[in-house]
Amino acid sequence: MLKERIYSISEYKQKIFSQKEYMREKDISGCGLFGVINKKGQPISGCVPVEAIAIQHDRGNGLGGGFAAYGIYPDLADKYAFHLMCDDQHSLDQAESLLKKYFDIHLSEAIPTRRTLNVMDSPILWRFFLTVKKDRPSWNFLSEEDYVVAVVMLVNKRVPGAYIFSSGKNMGAFKGVGFPEDIGEFYRLDEYKGHIWTAHNRFPTNTPGWWGGAHPFTILDWSIVHNGEISSYGINKRYLCEHKYECTLMTDTEVVAYLLDLLIRKHGLSKKMACKVFAPPFWDEIDRMEAEEREAYTALRMVYGSGLLNGPFAILFADHKSLVGLNDRIKLRPLIVAEKGDEVFMASEDCSIRSVCPDPEKLWAPKAGEPVIVELEN
Repeated sequence: MLKERIYSISEYKQKIFSQKEYMREKDISGCGLFGVINKKGQPISGCVPVEAIAIQHDRGNGLGGGFAAYGIYPDLADKYAFHLMCDDQHSLDQAESLLKKYFDIHLSEAIPTRRTLNVMDSPILWRFFLTVKKDRPSWNFLSEEDYVVAVVMLVNKRVPGAYIFSSGKNMGAFKGVGFPEDIGEFYRLDEYKGHIWTAHNRFPTNTPGWWGGAHPFTILDWSIVHNGEISSYGINKRYLCEHKYECTLMTDTEVVAYLLDLLIRKHGLSKKMACKVFAPPFWDEIDRMEAEEREAYTALRMVYGSGLLNGPFAILFADHKSLVGLNDRIKLRPLIVAEKGDEVFMASEDCSIRSVCPDPEKLWAPKAGEPVIVELEN
């Protein structure tokens, strides 16, 4: 069971980080990850990921933090929940006008936030709950999911100052510029409950620190948080463009969200095989395999070579039914996994897990390139 919470988010921050300004100036290269899933689908308070990622404060520098949560809109579970950030009212109005062309809007409202000292200059944050029009004006040949992806790409590319940063059903991303504990307080995550959560503390390396560039990145029900650097971004992006995915967010991690959608939803690969595309065995390992396995991995590398992720990385990705953790092939970024009862935790550091689960029944570091896949039991 998760540890009973003693402090509110504000009290916890004040207790642990009294020297915030000193810590903000630290130059530490890294990002922090945390994820939790309840295998029975039972709700977990948003306080849990906020507390866990706050322990990894030093792995960021205040230029990005964010969360993804599943099961948070049970009363609107059959609607697509679009979260938008817009530079101004004109951008929001343009985006809404375009969405009305392709969807029926059932609810339109500001994403609830609260004023906080350390999150300032936020864009307009809005959410729409939508269903696809029965009399679609175009793209009738597309499946519903492909139709939704196409509209997301259209808005993000063609509406200046507007960006859809979450587009799944009964889930949502919450992100921005700031430390994650501040982002969690800003978005009032203590008021949400979900059966899967991921969290991220960002230290931007070679990409800008801006609201749209914070993690997680999402498309439909997929969400991804990442520690490291995707040095194959260029070829990954070109490969995705061939399949009508538009990369517009000025960050390397965006490609992973779209690759997940392409490989698993569209091409029908299992999550395990998609992970083997991202972090495949080296050729000398393949050469030593038995004939049938060698043939399968050779074909996988040849067909999906442009989907391979080069560079150091630890990633957590999720959909409504699972949470997955994966390291690069030589484990250049840390990843720890723990179990306790029906909960499974994944994080960059075990202290993050122990802050919300002091006595895990099992704790280990996964092998390089070997995914940890946790599925819901019901």
